[in-house]
Amino acid sequence: MRGDRPEATVVGGGIAGVMTALSLLRKGCRVTLVDRWEPGHARASSSDYTRIIRAIHGSDELYTRWVREARLRWLELQAELGCTLYVECGALVLAGEGHTGWEDSTFPTFERLGVPHFRFDVDEIRLRFPQFRCANVAYGIYEPESGLLMARRSVVRTAALFAREGGTLRRGRVTVDEEERPCLDGAPIGSDLVVMTAGPWLGSLFRRTVRPISKVVRQDIVYTSTPDGDSAWDADRMPCWVDHGYGAYGTPSVEGCGVKAAIAWEETVIDLDEDARVVETSAFHRTRQYLRHRLPGLANQRPVDQKACQIAMTPDTHFIIDFHPVHENVLIAGGCSGHLFKHGPVFGDFVAGVGLREWGTADRFRLGARQGLSLTQSPSGR
Repeated sequence: MRGDRPEATVVGGGIAGVMTALSLLRKGCRVTLVDRWEPGHARASSSDYTRIIRAIHGSDELYTRWVREARLRWLELQAELGCTLYVECGALVLAGEGHTGWEDSTFPTFERLGVPHFRFDVDEIRLRFPQFRCANVAYGIYEPESGLLMARRSVVRTAALFAREGGTLRRGRVTVDEEERPCLDGAPIGSDLVVMTAGPWLGSLFRRTVRPISKVVRQDIVYTSTPDGDSAWDADRMPCWVDHGYGAYGTPSVEGCGVKAAIAWEETVIDLDEDARVVETSAFHRTRQYLRHRLPGLANQRPVDQKACQIAMTPDTHFIIDFHPVHENVLIAGGCSGHLFKHGPVFGDFVAGVGLREWGTADRFRLGARQGLSLTQSPSGR
């Protein structure tokens, strides 16, 4: 420790990194946030326009509580920055016929925690949200206090806030040596605390520690134009949705970006350093086919944008928040499993508290918690 303020280096400028860096700074640390590129760069997992925020996590109370707290913190950050980060358009989960276990287990959780929600039968979904064709849907869960987050904007503006408050942004390449000690531009990082929030790159950095319990899969996203003169697809009239029966999800059009839709990841891998961030042809056609089925009003509309990103999956879809087994000042924080972004402010504050030894991590987040689990065992529904 240099002087009376701990020195911290946070590696990776995505949502986990910027939120952790800002929290450490506000806890009194001198903080440097390092990224190979600038925060919000196009190769990052956090660079898309939007992300869904929803409290539904089946029977999992911890993540449900985290999302409810994160929603309040997103609202506070939005007010502090004076720009739109959170659009409360609601979230609709479509429970597929014949496999509603995850959705069914949500109702007791929501009742215990007091989460506002409605159960809609198919007729009510059609009445309230006529954009959706309800074939093969058993019922819907609607969360009015959910919606979407402006993803890239949230990262960029939070990084700028961090810098304004005295944090240091640095462009640089972080590697690890043979003992998995982090090095910046070839020299060991000598900070009191080093927090590794490098997202899907964690596995390639920590080949012994993280790679066996993390795989990186590709996520291809397509944006479709809304019909001429029709506002039914905008965020003030249409919710975000999750459609587990088809492994799909999406967001309404906001700020003119078009309707976002994606078919959830399966086993499609991505080479982080070599692959172009362009949607694969097969994924593009699957997504268009899904839109024709579920949102037929968009069937003849033109695709207007696309994003290809990556997701780091753990075997149980829980995050990794734990100190390196050898280097006691190196904290690894990641394993997004497709659901970290919405937790961003709470995740960053929790990681900062673990890093400063204000509290311990949860058992589910420990590196050793995945021993004996296969990377093919990840449950769906996060």
